[in-house]
Amino acid sequence: MVNPMTKKIALCLLLSSLSACQFLPNSSEYLQSIGTHPKLPEPDLSIIPTVNIAKASEWPDGSMPTVSEGLQINLYSKALVHPRWLYVLPNGDVLVAQSNKQPSQKTKGLKARVAEFVMKKAGAGTGSPDKITLLRDADHDGIADLSTDFLNDLHSPFGMVLIENNLYVANTNAIVRFHYEAGQTMIDTKQSPPEKVIDLPEGELNHHWTKNLIASPDGTKLYVSVGSNSNIGENGLANEIDRAAIWEVDLQTKQRKIFASGLRNPNGLAWHPSTGELWTVVNERDELGNDLVPDYLTSVHAGDFFGWPYLYYGHYQDPRVKDKMPTGLRPRSPDYALGAHVAALGLVFSDQSAFNKNIGLGAFISEHGSWNRKPRSGYKVVFIPFKNNQPNGMPIDVVTDFVVTDQAYGRPVGLAIDQDGNLLIADDVGNRVWRVRPKLTNAIATKSGL
Repeated sequence: MVNPMTKKIALCLLLSSLSACQFLPNSSEYLQSIGTHPKLPEPDLSIIPTVNIAKASEWPDGSMPTVSEGLQINLYSKALVHPRWLYVLPNGDVLVAQSNKQPSQKTKGLKARVAEFVMKKAGAGTGSPDKITLLRDADHDGIADLSTDFLNDLHSPFGMVLIENNLYVANTNAIVRFHYEAGQTMIDTKQSPPEKVIDLPEGELNHHWTKNLIASPDGTKLYVSVGSNSNIGENGLANEIDRAAIWEVDLQTKQRKIFASGLRNPNGLAWHPSTGELWTVVNERDELGNDLVPDYLTSVHAGDFFGWPYLYYGHYQDPRVKDKMPTGLRPRSPDYALGAHVAALGLVFSDQSAFNKNIGLGAFISEHGSWNRKPRSGYKVVFIPFKNNQPNGMPIDVVTDFVVTDQAYGRPVGLAIDQDGNLLIADDVGNRVWRVRPKLTNAIATKSGL
């Protein structure tokens, strides 16, 4: 048996070496990894990957993120614990899933313990609150004056969607349906017991635990994002069955099928307002260097395969993956590269926002931020302009300065458009929800050329 002190020393030495082996990437290379036609560098197969953690800290009194010229930001609510995802009900109430990964029962190896240390330092080491909170701004002053427990005793809840009087919640292990009446501030599960719709993969690893969902426009189906159980399948492809995919669930029959696959960790889901296509943002693989592999924004169609784990960005072979790609698969490239390690999570189109008349159609995307790149990437909310129903141009910073020097005061996750067209941002490190709205004039429109 290995002495516990020996293990501790080995862990400390590894962390020290990780911190020491960091190199500044070429900034022009990084910019080439963004856009509709990215030019990707050669993979860096260094044994020791970059670790560059922004330590999670509390927002100083009176401090808040910075918004672009022409915008205003205010604190919508701070009565929260690890808020991850947002959903706006028809009456304007805002649901906030307060959630984190469940503790693993599996014995951790050295690499897993290093990853756990990194996540704790980055603010992801808290226990899971396992509840949904309801926020209400009754006097419409832009600040929630009611914050109350709406649903308790959940299991790492994330995605939420309302269809008529049915609220569907994606726990990490199942989709559950609750009866909801307009205006209620709490669901009484004893009076109206929840119903499990379908199981979702969890297991001992559950590497990417967040499960998001969106309803089809006619309300007959759900589309569910299920991330991979690893970086590149290193835990065995048997642990990846039905993962790294978007599922389609028929609500009448409770049958499900894989809608699209090869997506390492899809998160935000949204319907394009003009074409009706499903779009998503995806976290790509790590440990190929500072500028690989770019996370991406893409449309998704039935039967699409995006290459994970064998290929990245359509046709680039991952030299670390030794398993052969099954025959008959036709990988497609994503529509838009967001840059490496930005950790894109939230996604909303601008059509229902108060910004739309000034900036035109586009997508707001939250970038949770890197922990394995130097200099850091992400830690902001960006806007991707669209033209002819496709992404067009470089990302435009909308909300920044979640990190100041080496302190991460916040990290943006879920996005939503509220009843008045303002942009809401869940900040899981800052334990807040922010509200962004335009001023009378909007400089983003000038900057984007729209």
